[in-house]
Amino acid sequence: MDEVKLYNSSAEREVYENMAALYAIVMSLEHLERAFARDSISATEYTSECSKLLLQYKTVSQIVIGQPDLHEFTQKYKLNCPAAIRRLEVGIPSTIEHGNANMSGNNAKYVAKSVQEFITTMDALSMHMTSVDKLHPLLTELLQSINAASFLPQDYRWKPIFRDWLIKLNKMKASDELDEDQERQLLFEVEQAYADFKNILESTE
Repeated sequence: MDEVKLYNSSAEREVYENMAALYAIVMSLEHLERAFARDSISATEYTSECSKLLLQYKTVSQIVIGQPDLHEFTQKYKLNCPAAIRRLEVGIPSTIEHGNANMSGNNAKYVAKSVQEFITTMDALSMHMTSVDKLHPLLTELLQSINAASFLPQDYRWKPIFRDWLIKLNKMKASDELDEDQERQLLFEVEQAYADFKNILESTE
């Protein structure tokens, strides 16, 4: 029986290796999401591993020829991974998206961190730092900080707004930039959220 070769050159071999890496990352993320849902892994471990897998997926998917669509990729290779697809679409760990009760606390540490992240994000936007690779980590840190501030109400309206911005940024390339209207809108919303944050803080004193 003749041997079947998957590739005929080093370039073709690299394509298959990258696709295999994508497959492994997606399935690892699916198992991680299920483990966290079953409380089989701590929030700290989950956040660290999930962040690493999300970064690996973004890196590998950008070097795969054609940059395959996530849904097309999972359908083509018959992957049953709804949790992984959801997490990849959001682009941030569940602990950051929804908050982690174990990290919350109404104390100076979380207040100071939230204030710092608000100011850092506003400064970046004021200096027109609007590329995805600059804004995504800033908004991630901001959302994580306000999720940890327990004095904020659960229905603090800016949480889903910042989450939606992160999802939007996650669908863009790292080198993409917000246009002028998007930049002004995001800066306006961060400023309004900061004003609400300070008002709520003052009312709890």
